[in-house]
Amino acid sequence: MSPSVLPRIAVTMGDPAGVGPEICLRLLQDQQIRLQCTPIIFGDAQVLEQAASHCNLPNPDNIHTDLASIQTPGVYDLKAIKSTDFEPAHINAHTGLAAYTYLTAAIDAAKNKSIDAIATAPLNKLALNQAGIDFPGHTEILADQTNTEDFCMMLTSQNLTCSFVTAHVGYSEVPALLTKELILDNIRITHQAMKRLRGREPKLVICGLNPHAGEQGLFGNQEEEKAIIPATKAARDLGINIEGPFPPDTVFLKWRREKTDAFICMYHDQGHIPFKALAFEEGVNITLGLPIIRTSVDHGTALDIAWQGKANVTSLCEAVRLAGQLAAGS
Repeated sequence: MSPSVLPRIAVTMGDPAGVGPEICLRLLQDQQIRLQCTPIIFGDAQVLEQAASHCNLPNPDNIHTDLASIQTPGVYDLKAIKSTDFEPAHINAHTGLAAYTYLTAAIDAAKNKSIDAIATAPLNKLALNQAGIDFPGHTEILADQTNTEDFCMMLTSQNLTCSFVTAHVGYSEVPALLTKELILDNIRITHQAMKRLRGREPKLVICGLNPHAGEQGLFGNQEEEKAIIPATKAARDLGINIEGPFPPDTVFLKWRREKTDAFICMYHDQGHIPFKALAFEEGVNITLGLPIIRTSVDHGTALDIAWQGKANVTSLCEAVRLAGQLAAGS
């Protein structure tokens, strides 16, 4: 990409009943973002106008139904839902289908190079399910529609970065999913991503699954001995700088965070809990391994504060900024 051309970022509006419309409106008012990239909201103008009225925000301008005609920050009006089809802060199938429509339109635009990257506002997994869409979240939809087999979720901020071997599955399913091959794939993808972000060889740390990292097989079913340790050794054999596995209850202490570029986590909450405790407002979610660039907020639809003018836009701004940075360097 030419340095003089600002990256075009598709920003999906997320679930219309959640905080997505409000934070998208706030994003369009951010003058710093406009200097770094061209955000284009993939959503519904009618919903954004209704949210603007509720939240006392400016109405969106530069609204188009033709993506190619949008040259400055604006709204790509997909007309996926009517304002009479839902109530703010209430889940239903219409909002789930609308959020899916915005996302798939953005994926198509990224695949055909109409935009340079995607940043997503939150969707609601229950609303997706009610709409008959059998995916647990953004990550799995993106992987499916880009025919990607090796992918993972990564949360990143200035102070902490975590990638996840498993994500949107129940705890009871995790041990059986942990194989040497899957863990090694995660380590390799994370290493590549952090090398690109840091501009140098990164230092990685891997978490154990069980208390005390298994205590040499005393706890669990030897997940450390059968999968995590062999994958870590294989990664070292490839020249990757990685330590562990370490007990998950002490691995995120401040002194280790200061020396570590990314932590490899075995399941969703192992990394999400420390990450959101330390970097909730500025954190960004990246899907690694895709042929397209995708970042996201690190929070959900927040129905308890939706359409009240309370939502914080920082995470979306950081997601869009990082998407633009990655696109400009591609």
